[in-house]
Amino acid sequence: MSSPKTLYDKIIDRHRILSLGGTEGAGERLLLYIDRTVLNEYTSPQAFSGLRDAGRKLWRPAASLGVVDHVNSTAPVHGEGTVDDGARRQIEYLIENGRDFGIEIFDVLDPRQGIEHVVMPELGLVLPGMVIAAGDSHSTTYGAFGVVGFGIGTSDIEHLLASQTLVYRRLKTMRVTIDGDLAPGVTAKDVIMEVIRRIGADGAAGHAVEFAGKAIDAMGVEARMTICNMAVECGARVALTAPDDKVTDYIAACPRAPSPTMLDRARDIWQALRSDAGARFDAELFVAAGDVPPMVSWGTSPDQALAITDRVPDPADLPAERREDANRAITYMGLAPRMALQDIAIDRAFIGSCTNARLSDIRDAARILRGRKVAPGVRAMISPGSSTVRREAEQEGLDRIFRDAGFEWRQSGCSLCLAMNDDMLAPGERCASSTNRNFEGRQGIGGRTHLMSPAMVAAAAVTGKLADVRAFAVQEPL
Repeated sequence: MSSPKTLYDKIIDRHRILSLGGTEGAGERLLLYIDRTVLNEYTSPQAFSGLRDAGRKLWRPAASLGVVDHVNSTAPVHGEGTVDDGARRQIEYLIENGRDFGIEIFDVLDPRQGIEHVVMPELGLVLPGMVIAAGDSHSTTYGAFGVVGFGIGTSDIEHLLASQTLVYRRLKTMRVTIDGDLAPGVTAKDVIMEVIRRIGADGAAGHAVEFAGKAIDAMGVEARMTICNMAVECGARVALTAPDDKVTDYIAACPRAPSPTMLDRARDIWQALRSDAGARFDAELFVAAGDVPPMVSWGTSPDQALAITDRVPDPADLPAERREDANRAITYMGLAPRMALQDIAIDRAFIGSCTNARLSDIRDAARILRGRKVAPGVRAMISPGSSTVRREAEQEGLDRIFRDAGFEWRQSGCSLCLAMNDDMLAPGERCASSTNRNFEGRQGIGGRTHLMSPAMVAAAAVTGKLADVRAFAVQEPL
């Protein structure tokens, strides 16, 4: 009788072509079959150039999708933004590569264009049990469907396109159990920020992290995507949750979902994709959902975060190994030790990114914004995660809520998440942001980023300071 297995190991075993050395288990080198990939204009050019130079074709062109998302302008009206020559050439080369290698490409004006990690799931291309590798670290997002998803480098993209395989080293496993019920005002973003705060920016390094527990089961698929997306910020190479009826129902509503007959056949198979009772994990973390507060980051790493009701830490009170980083972060962020987080004034507010720009995120923020106005002196903007999300939000009238409040209702793209386009902070500007990283210069040279949920961004936008969303009376429904 075989030993109990984790969900991660089950999926890896089903995709293993052959072992390349080492004992079976963590650290084993193997040749792994990859089901699908998604390509963007920023990380794929060198891979295609390598294929051209070697005269190689793609093994399975239909297993790839290309989207423009990183360098495009998200100006409210197409064509009004600024795209520099380098960015324009990257976009043109992706389109050229799609034509020459037989890959479907969603250009800027395609009605399905959007951020890759939003587009893939909403099309129905992410199915439980798959392995998906792509040239972006936040490919962990797909784990919300019971998928092993991970980011790869340019040379690996070339190898994957040519062979549909990768040389892969099996990871250790970690289970994070979020048990109980979340308190009002607390979201999936707060949960993953609390996990990162507890274990640190490298606490899950070398691990595939499975999220489980009552709170995870209660979340919708889009909330689980937020969890898996940001797990990379604590070092996880893979993050996943066991698929359930919510996942199957989500897929069934997608335009490229398997047929109803195939979905009926798949449902039982997908729901069997879970860790066996008694499966051994290399590490475990337990979090009481009711103890998680609304979170904000104060520093320049996602693990430098606290409850919104807390204060900027005094480095002198921290363990010796953390003091230097804390001092540097406080200086860069222009803060003072023991300063109340709710006293920190902002210049900008941004809702977007592959972490928090889906329709449920937009609804969450709209509930706070309805009937309210952005504070004087704050520039607020939202970039929906895809053109499809943008249209769906407009059909619900959510765009009017944002516009009436004073937000810029922009096109889809990575936008202010990483400032590779014309959306960026000026030096010294402070932004309440629903994105995933607050590194120095991430949103623009000298820019200062505070991470939080979309609802918390909305609260900060109307307050002009970091704010506790629980202080806002919210009427349902929209």
